[in-house]
Amino acid sequence: MTFGLVGLLLGMAMGSPDDGMAHSTRIDHRSGAVQSDYAANVQVTHQQIGTVGAGGRPSTLRCLWRAGLVVERQARHLSGSTLARSFTQDRVAEGSRPGWCSTQKAAIARDVAGRKEAFQARLIRLAQEDHPVLHAEIDRMHGMTQAG
Repeated sequence: MTFGLVGLLLGMAMGSPDDGMAHSTRIDHRSGAVQSDYAANVQVTHQQIGTVGAGGRPSTLRCLWRAGLVVERQARHLSGSTLARSFTQDRVAEGSRPGWCSTQKAAIARDVAGRKEAFQARLIRLAQEDHPVLHAEIDRMHGMTQAG
């Protein structure tokens, strides 16, 4: 097995820092207020690239990483109905580190943790982008209530 193939297989390993994020907002709808709570976790993927240097040649090993958000939305309508949705946002942050991914995971976790404010800001934007989706879900729910 070549180093490139081994690197590719190892590079598919995924990690997730322990810190989750949250955002809550109230959405006004013609059928009543909706409390929406968004919880997100950072998901990091690693990809090993390059080769080990042989015979005095320098190594070209690098670990490419990408971090995205996995978001869970729980919305509670005034009527008591709950509307849940899960979605992801890839490539919120990315970078690279020299060497093997297996030895760089702690450093990458620190890099990701240092960008927590950017992840929180992205979560807020994603929640805002979710408002039309949530309105449509409430409209469908409200339409079913009207028909029933």
